[in-house]
Amino acid sequence: MDEGIERRVVSRVTWRLMPLLCLCFMAAFVDRVNVSFAKLTMLPDLGLSQTAYATGAGIFFVGYFLFEVPSNLLLQRFGARLWIARIMVLWGIVASAMMLVSSAWTFYVLRFVLGAAEAGFFPGVIFYLTHWYPKAYRSRTVSLFMMAAVLSFVVGSPLSGWLMDHPHLGLKDWQWLFLVEGLPSFLLGIVVFFYLPNGPLEARWLKPEEASWLSARLAAEREEQERHEHLTLRQALTDPRILLLSLIYFFGVVAAYGLDFFGPTLLSHAFPQVTKSTLGWLAAIAPLVAIPIMFFHGRSSDARHEHRWHVALAVFAQAAGFLMLALGLPPVLVLVAMTLCVAGRWSFIGPFWGLPTAMLTGTAAAGGIALINSIGNLGGQAGPLLMSGLASASGGLAMGLVALAGVATGCGVLALVVPLHRRVSGVPPNVRYGIGE
Repeated sequence: MDEGIERRVVSRVTWRLMPLLCLCFMAAFVDRVNVSFAKLTMLPDLGLSQTAYATGAGIFFVGYFLFEVPSNLLLQRFGARLWIARIMVLWGIVASAMMLVSSAWTFYVLRFVLGAAEAGFFPGVIFYLTHWYPKAYRSRTVSLFMMAAVLSFVVGSPLSGWLMDHPHLGLKDWQWLFLVEGLPSFLLGIVVFFYLPNGPLEARWLKPEEASWLSARLAAEREEQERHEHLTLRQALTDPRILLLSLIYFFGVVAAYGLDFFGPTLLSHAFPQVTKSTLGWLAAIAPLVAIPIMFFHGRSSDARHEHRWHVALAVFAQAAGFLMLALGLPPVLVLVAMTLCVAGRWSFIGPFWGLPTAMLTGTAAAGGIALINSIGNLGGQAGPLLMSGLASASGGLAMGLVALAGVATGCGVLALVVPLHRRVSGVPPNVRYGIGE
């Protein structure tokens, strides 16, 4: 009986919630990284340097960092429906306002405000999913959610290239790009407000017995977890494991956004004669191949109840791709190396978030997840600056790519030593550090 209702409820929850949440994340990610395409003409139009671009691209994450934990705590207070809708409407407005950039300082200010507006969305959704999915389904569900971000490159890259080749309203190509791509976020925020339930008991599309079963299952898991380990919000924010996870995520994000914000530039170096529309289609190849890889990687992590090695192997593959790109390969092999980077960049995230969600519950989960995500996302500032700072006078990116390979390797090594349980006096080391789990 339980197995039948479990399959039915999880399937229904997935089909009802995940399409909308994935669409929202696609819109968010397009608005976050479309600056990498706008860069191709915005910099010469406004006379901005590569360093100014890297600073502006990355300062998004400073705003994100400063408002992340408060936003996630307010989500728990006001409910996911209202708070996620508020986030999306505001960031959609700011994303379109990026068309007003006229100098380095307006670029910095609008990117900072965009990050502040989006703060809380991703960790809020991760926390929200713990109100719907038992632990056995969370890594694969996060991987499914992250596929939306990858799919945003598959859809967003050709769209960005096409929009820049077909500007309207007398706007420059990059202005038209920002205006159009901010609108879906605004509209989806309105949909979220009217559609998204805060929890199983509010879901009219679940039968009463299904909602009761799911609520009881999740409550039992929380109770079982709290019997083994209960953390207050303050303890969660100062727990060495959470701080280590924040560092691991920081390294992962440095490598990730060093790639994302310079991906079109790397491809334009390999394919210098193509139009922006063609460049957009070329940029879609790597994420398209990465989608099934990250899906099966997340399923493998859940099936084996193992997260650390799944994180490490993904970022080690990413590091190998960076080293290949640094060699100055022929165009076809550049696409292969980009695919390896993109697949590793996204595949590590689902297993990674399986670690903190297995450690934390309640307010500690909301704050701890937000802390990890906010500290980690400061890597979005460091990654572009690392690439621009190590660029050669001729614009070559080889040294930056080698540095990103080193950062990704460090991320994987640290992931392998994450202790899954707090140090408890008198408990054997293999238990308190979760060795073998």
